[in-house]
Amino acid sequence: MSESGHITSLEFKPDYEEAVQHWLAFWHQDLIDRPCCLMRAPREGVEWVAGPRYLAGAREDFGPVIEQVVAHLSSIYWGGDAIPNYTPSFGPDQMAAWLGAELHFPEEDVGTNWVLPCIDDWETALPLTLDPNNYWWRRMLDFCAALAEALEGKAIVSHLDLHSNMDTLLAMRGGARLCMDLIDIPEIIDRAMADVRRLYAPIYDALYRAGHMGSTGTCGWVPAYHPVRTNTIQCDFAALIGPEHFRRWALPALEEEAAYLGHCVYHLDGPECLVHLKDLCTIPGLDCIQWTTGARNKPFIEWMDLLLEIQAKGTSLWVPCNTQEIKVYHRELKPNMVFYDCWASSEKEAEETLQWLVDNT
Repeated sequence: MSESGHITSLEFKPDYEEAVQHWLAFWHQDLIDRPCCLMRAPREGVEWVAGPRYLAGAREDFGPVIEQVVAHLSSIYWGGDAIPNYTPSFGPDQMAAWLGAELHFPEEDVGTNWVLPCIDDWETALPLTLDPNNYWWRRMLDFCAALAEALEGKAIVSHLDLHSNMDTLLAMRGGARLCMDLIDIPEIIDRAMADVRRLYAPIYDALYRAGHMGSTGTCGWVPAYHPVRTNTIQCDFAALIGPEHFRRWALPALEEEAAYLGHCVYHLDGPECLVHLKDLCTIPGLDCIQWTTGARNKPFIEWMDLLLEIQAKGTSLWVPCNTQEIKVYHRELKPNMVFYDCWASSEKEAEETLQWLVDNT
């Protein structure tokens, strides 16, 4: 660790410093010797260990979960610019739960959870606040701290999938009612949005401190890394609203989040959200878009026209791929405006692909 208290190496990532330089180049749309590329593979000579299931740690003892996290991360070859990391999560609506909504875990394992809408009357619900003694909030802070201690010198704790801004209101009010509220009581939604916007920075900072991210840097749940601060931001509720409502309520919140982070990735989920693409690409600090095709749509690689359009608007791209697909993308996309999220079958294939990128950049 340096005199400033920031890490200079990781046990699971011997070439950590080189990866940091590639990430800094990516955020500034510069190029060193190849595009930024996460290249992971099973580690040779180490028995593969699967990672914990989604929501691990929410209801069980932290100890066994954290042991599995460490074993899983140690069984991965973190090649290229892949930073060893683990993202804790108590579910997509955990921020709403921190503000008082009830987390619902279905009896049958459906792979996720949700909160029960809890706002019937806005006047009695407002202002929305964070109780520092909220059970799920305290548990997440404790989980991040325990993970940080166990991963110290080995890997980092990633920041969380927050589902902030309008997605928090969506969880607490319910989709149909919130849509009607935008029409019937827009001034009340102004107040509610002001509340959740004020909470983003203190919530981010508390998790940042608990996970010791000040000394490790940060990944978002989309695994883009910055040595100071980043995260993945989003507004899935944008799929249900048009540009006028998006610009009134979602866009200012996203602009604040991006400005606070300095550098970030946006999770753009499905064709219904594409109507907002132009607005999103104007946000300073929103450097990269994670296009997600949505259910039952054509595969990612068949959206090349959209990927080229996003780059033409000055915004970089997250591109998930294998070692064969990466060569297709590399022929089409600007290499200084992309980071590849790639898995290889072996360390050898990973390194050969990284060298191919160098040779063909």
